[in-house]
Amino acid sequence: MIEIAPSILSADFARLAGHVQPVLDAGVTLLHVDVMDGHFVPNITIGPPVVAALRKHLPAQVVLDVHLMIENPGNYVPAFVDAGANWISVHQEACVHLDRVVEHIRSLGALAGVVINPATPVATLTDILDVVDYVLVMSVNPGFGGQKFIPRTLGKIRRLAELRAQRHLGFRIQVDGGIALDTIDAVVQAGADILVAGNAVFGHGDPGRNVQQLLQAARAATAQKA
Repeated sequence: MIEIAPSILSADFARLAGHVQPVLDAGVTLLHVDVMDGHFVPNITIGPPVVAALRKHLPAQVVLDVHLMIENPGNYVPAFVDAGANWISVHQEACVHLDRVVEHIRSLGALAGVVINPATPVATLTDILDVVDYVLVMSVNPGFGGQKFIPRTLGKIRRLAELRAQRHLGFRIQVDGGIALDTIDAVVQAGADILVAGNAVFGHGDPGRNVQQLLQAARAATAQKA
């Protein structure tokens, strides 16, 4: 099933719950939360208290997908689970003991994802694909919203889709960065299942209408692929 995951990085943090309400009204059940520490990436965003505050204003069925763009992410996994994160993804580049962190996330009852930056080869994930629930391909260099999609990352998506089929695995493929109406077709055709969109949802106009247009485009691309 193809899904759009609106990224709150592009929402208005001063009225976060109210700003995400239109996308929930449009049927969205997955929200993407970018956590940045100013070290692993050159930006600082939010921590567990904001996640916990947002969780209180969301229906139980809404999934909070927390993307940890931070150093030593394993140290903070329990705090984000306690704050209400349902999914947690960590960067391959930030984890010395990636398998241990993934298993820690799953042991706490959350789904576990692994993330790779644009210059990180898919081959670095060979020995972790059978234990993760999803793989997030960064299609921009992480740190800031509104960046331009990097076309060569399509090859990573295709390779992950190939490996998933060859090894009969069930992980989903998520893509984050530059997702908009003009890039969705190529990303879905390459094999993505979950499309993270921030600026294309919250950057202009009505967020609910924007997410519906993105989902329609994604579904059309999925139909063409079939």
